[in-house]
Formats: sequence, structure tokens, C-alpha cells
Amino acid sequence: MQMKISLLIWCIFLWGSSVSQNRINITKVNATYPVAVQNPLMVDSVNLKGEKFESKHLLETAFLVKSADFKEHLTADTSGVIFFQKAGESNGLRFFSFNVNVNKHAKLKVSVTSTGMLELYVGNKKESSKTSEEDSLQHAKKVEKEITVNPGTVEFAVKYLSRPESKTARESLKITVESSDSLVILSEYGNKRLIRINDIVEKSGIGAGSISPNGHYAILRYSSVVEGGASSSYSELYSIRTGKRLSLDRQVSWTPSSNRLYYTAQRGENNSLIGVDPETLAETVIAGNVPKGNFRMLPDERQLLYTEKESYEERKGDLLILESPSDRQEGYFDKYFIYLYDLATGVKQRLTYGKHSTSVHDISRDSRYLLFSTGEENITERPFHKSSLFLFDLKSLKIVDTLWKDEKYASHANFSPDGKKILIHGAPEAFGGAGLNVPQGVTANSYDVQIFVMDIATKKIEALTKHFDPSVNRAFWHSDDEIYLSVVEADYENVYKCKYSADNRSFTRLNLEEDVVQSFNLAKNGTVAVYSGASVSGATKAYVYDLKTAKSTLVGYPSKERFENITLGTVRDWDFTSSDGTVIKGRYYLPPDFDSATKYPMIVYYYGGTTPTARTLEHPYPMHVYAAMGYVVYVVQPSGAIGFGQEFSARHVNAWGKRTADDIIEGVKKFTAGHSFVNEKKIGCIGASYGGFMTMYLQTVTDIFAAAVSHAGISALSSYWGEGYWGYAYSAAASADSYPWNNRELYVEQSPLFNADRIKTPLLLLHGLEDTNVPVGESFQMYTALKILGRPVEFIRVKGENHGIATYKRRLEWNSSIYAWFAKWLKDDSSWWDSMYPRF
Repeated sequence: MQMKISLLIWCIFLWGSSVSQNRINITKVNATYPVAVQNPLMVDSVNLKGEKFESKHLLETAFLVKSADFKEHLTADTSGVIFFQKAGESNGLRFFSFNVNVNKHAKLKVSVTSTGMLELYVGNKKESSKTSEEDSLQHAKKVEKEITVNPGTVEFAVKYLSRPESKTARESLKITVESSDSLVILSEYGNKRLIRINDIVEKSGIGAGSISPNGHYAILRYSSVVEGGASSSYSELYSIRTGKRLSLDRQVSWTPSSNRLYYTAQRGENNSLIGVDPETLAETVIAGNVPKGNFRMLPDERQLLYTEKESYEERKGDLLILESPSDRQEGYFDKYFIYLYDLATGVKQRLTYGKHSTSVHDISRDSRYLLFSTGEENITERPFHKSSLFLFDLKSLKIVDTLWKDEKYASHANFSPDGKKILIHGAPEAFGGAGLNVPQGVTANSYDVQIFVMDIATKKIEALTKHFDPSVNRAFWHSDDEIYLSVVEADYENVYKCKYSADNRSFTRLNLEEDVVQSFNLAKNGTVAVYSGASVSGATKAYVYDLKTAKSTLVGYPSKERFENITLGTVRDWDFTSSDGTVIKGRYYLPPDFDSATKYPMIVYYYGGTTPTARTLEHPYPMHVYAAMGYVVYVVQPSGAIGFGQEFSARHVNAWGKRTADDIIEGVKKFTAGHSFVNEKKIGCIGASYGGFMTMYLQTVTDIFAAAVSHAGISALSSYWGEGYWGYAYSAAASADSYPWNNRELYVEQSPLFNADRIKTPLLLLHGLEDTNVPVGESFQMYTALKILGRPVEFIRVKGENHGIATYKRRLEWNSSIYAWFAKWLKDDSSWWDSMYPRF
């Protein structure tokens, strides 16, 4: 039988660290009480292998150990021996756990001396065992194991078999951990441990899926990734009034009005639409034979609106003509059309037909009207696409109005409750620049999303958020005079209520519990919402929010047990005023055992694309993990990011590093000048995508960094612009109206590749070989240039990965590579890097 042991094997109380050295005796352990185990019934004298049963086989007994089971806390005597009582009248198995912190990648030797039989575990893995018994510790055999560990907390456990026949009055353990590396610092760490990358990759998440129209029930969606990478998900029906929870075995949705759940299932030969009473879970068949496919139910619950895909015939042959720069994208030739299905008659009416895709935006609350759009490429003019929005009468099945025609910068739209207005998402330049709030001659950042309101009767446009600095992720009507907006606001993601009346356009931020609100769903006919979110030092949680009392109630925190046993460092906001008078926001992370008298290396992180670095614990580049390895981490929000107002985000356009680099460099210099605990000679920087470009670019204009990391970075603007699947589309915002033929200076001088000879900083390039966003050639060409120039550079190509690294094993190795690179150059310790990438 294989033993199962929880990773959470900490004690209840936090003990302080012992004196740091490269050899320590373990002086404190946490212990479970003995669990009685009996010899099995001897059906035969030997097993299938001809072996007789021995007491050592009892060590193979499997049982789950939880943190709450470690109720005994034992301390060694002055000689380093930990004594404990032997078993009573029966055999007993018990666990002992202890944690050791190590400051660097190292080889450790663990020694356990004991009179009894035992197994030694490191993390969740059995590493060694002892199956003999001795009468005294002096004559006891020693279990020794050499292991290779990375910086952080190493978790150990000893599974011990205590027998009544033991010859000792008291049983004992003596445990030592040591390293031959004189630079290794070891310390006992009590019940808590430091965060590591596995805590980010192996996680339990929760999302506020949806809420019933009356606000009585919510669907919570859970997901998890466990050690090894296996993932799972499930949904839960939560009663907001009673707190009752029921696990759901299928994907369900809410009916628009009647507060029922529904799903489709194959019943015999029919695809049936099934309704579920959330109170009793009683099921009824709403319709016995509905078409398969993706649909949404109309508010009157009498009809279903389907969207179906049609595609051109697959092109054959080895020579394929490219129809458009976007032809490389999967699904380019797929078109979508709308159908209306009547539940009473079973008639499925096609509503749209042609060569252009049609997209559903919204249905009026009286089920009378549909908003849908058509879109087409417009390759000769930025932003290279345009759309038209139509008002469609679902009774007469005719278009009754065209709400906009060939608009380039508007996207989604939805009805007001009374059906007289529509709420529109769009760039500042939409509707003839109605939303622009930038100085004359400045091009706005089209990723800084604005909200517009159109009066359907008059077509009059109101730029609702023109003077509202946050960028909008999502907006929706709740009542005719209330609009809710989920926004990016600096490095927070908040929710606002907009009071929308004839004489009032005021915005009020909801006082929610988390720094980053990831989802927010409000009951259609109630005053209750469910939301999920995370914070700078907290994993994702879900809440119910009462609009009347403005209070949140925690309803889900699946990562609680993991993170309550982890010690995180302090995070503090730190802003500075740049030379041009702009306040540049940021924050910094300190190591958990921070000592202001120590000089720490520092890592600097900055945004990718044009979105600020959000205040989330479970970030792809987890700041707390860097801090746990002994770094100060400075996150700066430089010019060009959305969420700070249109003028600030417009600095991203046609800049490609100019203003952004100035902010980063000035911020680093002012931060180090104001914080004596930073070693200004050991500062590293890291960024991804546009942030990877910034990493390369920074090394061409400054020498303040001792190491740099670029993941999926852009080295030459023209090759990214032309080769990346979205290169020319992203450049429509970042390089608005600038092209290689009309702005040679931008495309050459701002490209790090054309200034590679200025780079002296050791640079690590990482790139997924399947990256369709930023082609891997961007890293290849920078690597080649720096190799020719004889500069310190390494390039890690990640097989099977696109723009981000998603696969479990690769993600762990990819992060470890980054940590090892920084250790090599910021801590003068190349052992970790050399162990991962030995030279031939």
C-alpha cells in the first residue's frame, strides 16, 4: 500500500528560527498521536513472493495525515535527542514533521538516527527507510539521504512504527540536516513555511458564476490543479438566504425571469431542455426536442436564440494563397449566423444569411427587439475592421433601424431596461472621437475602453466615461437610472455604480473586499450580487454583496488551508513624482524575514501590453515568490498603462519605450536612494510580451541592471508588426498610423535589435516555440546579435507553448529557470543555473 500524506504537515504554533548555519540539529518537531495498527490475519504463512510477514510491513500502512492531526509538539534535549513514549499494548504508527529553510540551491544530507523502524519523506515523496530495531540510540542505525533542494522551505516528515516489543523504555529520534556548501544557511522554521511557485501553479480557484434573477441563489464555480498537473472543476448551488450548498453534476444556467435552472440533455432520441427548481432540485421538461447548439433564452422564456457556425470549404493543396494578414488565425473563415427557435411550435427560423458574420449583442427585456452586428475587415485603414449595429424586430423579423454604420471603434452594446437606450463599449475615438479626453494632436490609446450611451430614437451619443479615469472592462444596466461598471483603476480592479438620471451622472465605487474584483454579477430583480476577487497577498475568494447594507459575506475560499500555513512578506505602496511632474504609482514586496540592516538584491517588474500589473497574489510572475527567495521586488506602473486616465494611457502610443523607460529608470533610482536596504549593484528586471520588449529596450539605454529577463519580448518592431498574428492589429493602437515606410525612426531606433551593441547586461530570453502573438524569431534574432557581439546572453525555447507558458511541468521549469538566472547574477550563485543547464 502506498502511503498518502498531506503536504500540510505543520504544527499549530509558530516557533522562531534557530541560529543559521550549514549544519543544524532539529530541535522541535510536530507529532501525531499513535494510530493503532494490527498484524493481518495470516491466511497463509507466506505471500505470493514467498515472503513471511514481518513487523516492518506495518510501515506500509496508508493513512491520510492532516495539519490538525499534529497535536503534540516535542523539543530535543541539550544533546539534540527528541524522546517520546513508546507504544502501549498495540503497534502504533505516528508522524513527525519539521521544516527547514535553505537560502540557496544546494545539496543537503538528512540524517535520522532512531531505535525504531521508520520512513523518511521529503515533501510528499518517500526518500529512505529503516526496517531494523535497536536497544539504544548509541547502537541505532542511521538513515541518511542526500537531496537537492531549491531556495525556500523544505518540508520533512518521519513515519515511525512504535512496537510494544521494543527493548527501549522511551523511543527517540535524532535528526540533523547539513550541507557541504559553506554558503548554505539552514534554519528551522516552525509550523509555517515560505511560499513557492507550486503554490501558484497548484491552486484551488473559485469564481462567482451567476446569480438567480431574484437574488436568492448563486452558482459558484470551483477549479483546482494538483501536484502533477491534473485539473478538475465543478459547480455548486449556494442558497444566499440559508447558506445551504449543493454540488451540481452538470453545467446549468438561470432562466432569465422565472428563477429556475436549466440545461440540455439527451433523453432517448431527443435533445431535451430541462428546468430545475433550485429549492427542491425537482426537474421538469421545458421542451422535448430542441436543436443542439449554443443558445440563449429570451426574457419571456418562450424562444431560444441560436448562433451557428458556417465555414468555407477547406482549402486543399500545398500552395495556399493568403487572403488577409488575419488569414493565419484559426477560424478566420468561420462565419456565424442567428436563428430563432420557438419552444411552443418547434419552428427554427433563420434570422441572418450571407457572407458576413452576425453577432448577438442583446435582447430587450420585453423580448421584442434584438441587437446584432455585422463586421468586416477594413485593412487599408486603422484599426483594420469596422462594424454595423442593427435593431431587429423579433415579431416582424425585420431590421427596423441601423444604429451605427461602419463604425471602427465601437464594440459591444446592450439595452437599457426600458429599451430606449443602449450602452456601448468602445475606444475614445468611437463616434467621431466623442469620448476623447486627450490634448490636441495626441492619439488616444484604443485599449482604454470607454462607455457611451445612445438614445435609440435620436441616435444622440453621450460619452459617459469621458472624464472618468478608470478603463472599463464591463458595464451593464441594472435599472433605468443605474449602471454598473467593472473597471481597471490603477493596479486595482473595482466596481462602480453610476447614477444615471436626467440631472445626475455620478460614479460611486462599491466598497468590496478584494483589490482585484475578477467577476461581479448582480441579481436582475434584486439587490444582491455575487463576486469573486483576489488581493496583493490573498488568493481568490467569493462573496455575496448586499447593495442595501454595502456589506460582503465570504462564501468561498478554497485555498484557505494552504495559504494560512504560508508566511508572506510585507507589501507597501510606493509612488514617486517623475521629472515631468507625473505621479508614478508602484508597490514593493519585502522578504518574509526582512531585516532593514541587510542589503538585498532587487527585482523590478513592469506591465506587458498596456495593462497595469494587477494586485494579485497568484500572478504569472508571482512577486511574493521572488520575495521569499530573498529579493526586494519593486513593481512600477509607468506611463502608457490604462486605468490612470486617457492622457496617461496615450503615452503608450507611438512611444515604444521612450517615456516608459524614463519612468522605470527614474523610479528605480529614486527607490534605491530612499531605501538603504537595497543593494544598488544587484538589481534585476523582468517583463513579458511588451514588458519583454521593455526589458530589451531598457538595456540599450541604461546600465543600472545587473541581470535582465525577457519572456516573449519584441526585439524589432517591423518583424513583430508584420509576422505576429496580431502584430499589425496591436500596432494599430501602439503605433497608430505609423508604419515602417512612414516612420522609419520609430521602427528602427526604438527597436532593441538595432541597438543591440549597447546591451551589456546579462540577458535571459525565454519564448514559447508555438507563440503566434510575438513570433519566437524576435528572441532568436536578439540572441544571435548578442552572441556575435560576445555579450552574456542565454535563450530558453519552451516546446509546445504559445505566448504564455501553460503546461504544469513546463511552467515549473520555466519559473525555476528565471529564479536560477537571477540567483546567478544577483546573488553570485550559479549552482542552480548550472544544475539545470550544464554545458556540454
